[in-house]
Amino acid sequence: MATETPPPGLLRALGEKDVALLTIGGILGSAIFIAAADVPRAVPHPLLVLLLWTLGGLVTVAGALTYAELGAMFPRAGGQYQYLKEAYGPLWGFLFGWTAFTVVMSGGIASLAVAFGEYLGSFIPFFSTANVIAAIGSWRMTGGQVAAALAIAGLTAINYVGLREGTIVQNAVTIAKLGTLVAIAGVGLLMPVPVRTDWMPALPASASVSTFGVAMIAIFWSFDGWYNPTFSAGETIDPGRNLPRGLIIGAVATTVIYVVTNLVYFRVLSMDAITSSSRLGELAGVALFGRLGGRLISAAIVISIFGCVSATILACARIYQPMAEDGVFFPALARVHPTYRTPGASLVAQAIWSIVLVFTGTYEQLYTYVVFAAFVFHIATALAVIRLRHTRPEAPRPYRTWGYPWVPILFAAASAAFVINTLVERPMESFLGLGLVALGVPAYAWWRRKR
Repeated sequence: MATETPPPGLLRALGEKDVALLTIGGILGSAIFIAAADVPRAVPHPLLVLLLWTLGGLVTVAGALTYAELGAMFPRAGGQYQYLKEAYGPLWGFLFGWTAFTVVMSGGIASLAVAFGEYLGSFIPFFSTANVIAAIGSWRMTGGQVAAALAIAGLTAINYVGLREGTIVQNAVTIAKLGTLVAIAGVGLLMPVPVRTDWMPALPASASVSTFGVAMIAIFWSFDGWYNPTFSAGETIDPGRNLPRGLIIGAVATTVIYVVTNLVYFRVLSMDAITSSSRLGELAGVALFGRLGGRLISAAIVISIFGCVSATILACARIYQPMAEDGVFFPALARVHPTYRTPGASLVAQAIWSIVLVFTGTYEQLYTYVVFAAFVFHIATALAVIRLRHTRPEAPRPYRTWGYPWVPILFAAASAAFVINTLVERPMESFLGLGLVALGVPAYAWWRRKR
């Protein structure tokens, strides 16, 4: 009697180095070159800015330590979808996946792609954000948006044809952008100081706790993506070992890079130049290497953002395939390509929705509601470590969070403080994020009833 051949599954091909580079690649994109200027705009105090970046890095490392336990415990595709489902029930896993698709991950891809288009337009005028290609009423389609859409489509195609192909592109680009930041840091720290920086100026009278919170929006956006490898746990070799190590190495390395890069910004640029710039990385490149060097840095930034888009596309499409397998998302997305062993349908669906978002929001609006919605689920995921220690004490844990329970509590508390401040300071974007989460409840009921 003939046996039925099981459907193809995802292929385990990611090692420790790949996980570390995927972590770094998912973080290092446009923010350190663009959104970094938002921090001194809110808090015009160089020493405090460096302390805030250090704080953001410590919160990120705490998050990596926390997620590492869950990733090793549930080494399956989906990351937070799996963790929340196991800790709180299927509805909570679905709400994360729903929000990831509608806002968090697709919005992150769109934000990065918009930044890619903004920089690419300085080299190819057709792709400039000032080039309006079409207009209907108040809506405008710019060349920068077209560049963003093409980047998403092209990188999705590469990741569609194989995990190895997508990883090769992502790793190569990550190494290139690490080299760029090392060059900026090395020259910036060794060259004679061209700017006399007042490291401890008086803060303006308008400074308050809430202004520090606004600055943290840009910082947390800059670190966002550190958890991307957890979505690919189902494709990681020996995930109990390689996933925790890669996450922690990537988070620590990026924290050092970010703090040193901001230190260089203050060494070579005045506060007025920093706060008035929309292209901080390029401006620093001009100060360090001259106009030609500035153009080369700008080109490297284009590559850097391109690589971050690639890393995010690769990882985040792995959320929707297990959701569909569980019967709580579009059934077609459950399919793994029989030849390429990739979640091809999820990749395509993610690309289509991300491109729609490219044409509907500004860079700042996108990253504000993306980061806000992400941190709502970070709180729940951090507390899931504590909950599962009590409800499943006998479950295998190849890695246990260092500093438990204080590290998960620290990460959850920092995330909660950020969420509350963002609600107060950016209510429109925050309530948009919450509204989309709430829409997941009837959507979940519909899929459950249909199944």
